[in-house]
Amino acid sequence: MNTINHKPTRLFIVLAGFFITNAIVAEFIGVKIFALEDTLGLNPLEWNLFGQTGSLNLTAGVLLWPIVFILTDVINEYFGRKGVKLLSYLTAGLIAYGFIIIFMAIDLVPASWWPGSYKEQGVEDMQVAYAAVFGQGMWIIIASMVAFLVGQIVDAYTFYRVKKISGEQKIWLRATASTAVSQFIDSFIVIYIAFVLGPPKWSITLFLAVAFVNYFYKLFVAILLIPLLYVFHWLIDGFLGEELAKKLKREALKD
Repeated sequence: MNTINHKPTRLFIVLAGFFITNAIVAEFIGVKIFALEDTLGLNPLEWNLFGQTGSLNLTAGVLLWPIVFILTDVINEYFGRKGVKLLSYLTAGLIAYGFIIIFMAIDLVPASWWPGSYKEQGVEDMQVAYAAVFGQGMWIIIASMVAFLVGQIVDAYTFYRVKKISGEQKIWLRATASTAVSQFIDSFIVIYIAFVLGPPKWSITLFLAVAFVNYFYKLFVAILLIPLLYVFHWLIDGFLGEELAKKLKREALKD
């Protein structure tokens, strides 16, 4: 049998491609902090959480992490925990590889004209801007790698345990439960390592405030995306056929 024409293999490749792409892009855009209310054209909520007040500040990575966790649940459904672990380890390795290449690119000596090439657009030194945007601190890299791996493993295990109890039905339940637990761990680990243990040395109150805001936002978006999870199941079951889809789900649950 031609491996590429094997439907489960093709499905795994497509899911893996979307999973890895979303995770890597989320890592690289996560350096940006944005104000949620201003982005939505609303007045600042002036929230007060753990003594911290102001607008809701989030990392740009929250745009994609809910999608990553939804894809994790889909992969878990059809390929089990081993499939999720394989992609998680592969993605972590590729993220590390990406950061190594970026640091090498930052160290390249720029052409003499390039640093000032965007002055008319308000960028005084492109080399400095390039290094500042792409050269995230080592603590942030370590934090994101650890949080990603731990979050993925916890998500896969929680999803598996809930499915064992609830059976094939209630996709929304196991997706919500696994996402709620894993994103809680992910949100707190990455911010604690990067900004409390790391050089910024945030206070515990600031850490808790930002971590909870990021967590509840990601959880809220993940819940909104649950209909998308059912769409994924419908498309995949249609692609595989009813019998093959059921077979993959049974094998995934045994795993």
